[in-house]
Amino acid sequence: MSPESLDPRHTALIIVDLQNDFLHPDGAYARGGATNPEAVALPERIAPLAKRLKQAGGLVATTRFTLWPDAQGEPMISPHLKALRPFLSRGDFAPGSHGQANVEAIAPHVDIAVDKVAYSGFFNTQLDWALRKAGISSVIVCGIVTNGGVASTVRDAHMRDYHILVLDDGCAAFKRSTHDTAIADMASIATVTDCASVVAQIG
Repeated sequence: MSPESLDPRHTALIIVDLQNDFLHPDGAYARGGATNPEAVALPERIAPLAKRLKQAGGLVATTRFTLWPDAQGEPMISPHLKALRPFLSRGDFAPGSHGQANVEAIAPHVDIAVDKVAYSGFFNTQLDWALRKAGISSVIVCGIVTNGGVASTVRDAHMRDYHILVLDDGCAAFKRSTHDTAIADMASIATVTDCASVVAQIG
């Protein structure tokens, strides 16, 4: 898509799932052997953009994948995720836990955080309501994984008529080829760009 002018005052950076249980060395995924070096590098790359956007009057929103506990304290995990990540257990991604929280590099810049139970940051959350209330018309989407939470959030933002930018170097998947395919697919409904370009565009 061709880029449009970006007014920081009406722009939100949506950071998808950069949480301790995904990225921290002591998090659930690291304990389960599902580390992702490409994803671990993202927070330090995205944080300067988040800081700059806030300085220019924009909004920073994050999504936090959450495993709500049942009456016995066991996480309510969808069957497909349990099959994919059998190591997930009690306390992982629990509401209010260190694992569910945004990683340290991102946390100081967050204005709005929404808890989600599926891929999209818009599904059964108050993200759209909050963005509308804040006067947001453009969203910059980044985070993990490119073909999962990011792509689903981008698709839902498109259905809600937001102007969308996707940060190629601000996203990661478990395989580079998977990332590249997802980015190419999103290019039909979003402007694909990078962190430095957006910082320059903000001014």
